[in-house]
Amino acid sequence: MTRKYYFIHKFETRNIDKQDKQTIIIYRNYSLKSLNENLILKIKSYCKKKGLKFYLSNNVKIANKLNLDGAYIPSFNKSTKHLAFSYKQNFDIVGSAHNLKEIRIKEKQRVNRIFLSSLFKKNKNFLGINKFKLISKLTKKKIVVLGGISKKNLKNLKILNQTEFAGISYFE
Repeated sequence: MTRKYYFIHKFETRNIDKQDKQTIIIYRNYSLKSLNENLILKIKSYCKKKGLKFYLSNNVKIANKLNLDGAYIPSFNKSTKHLAFSYKQNFDIVGSAHNLKEIRIKEKQRVNRIFLSSLFKKNKNFLGINKFKLISKLTKKKIVVLGGISKKNLKNLKILNQTEFAGISYFE
């Protein structure tokens, strides 16, 4: 099964409607001063109706409280406070990293999967294929490819023996 993770920053049904059942929706909006729990519940309800899993970014406590499917911990979040909580049985925690130091932090945070960035997108965290392969072998955690995934370069994931990926532009 190819899991795909689609990051959204606002609730737009037209893009969510295009997704298949293997797509997990992750809501992240770091520009807002506070989380709108009603909006999160609205997205949760819509995703549930569509048969899609829904995660919240950067707030494990609220994701758990609102009974979401999981939470995403971004690379800049180094906190382990969420380890003090108990979760429902299938609550999934994933997180992103850009280098070995951040991978070790995600392991301490006990994430189930590590989004390793950036594979294709040439930004300050650009890894490229060779560095990506080297770094991804340094953890036993499942790796999810992040950064610059397009329909054109999707076939390159097979070369890396990766089936799961995350992004924004691929889905829109």
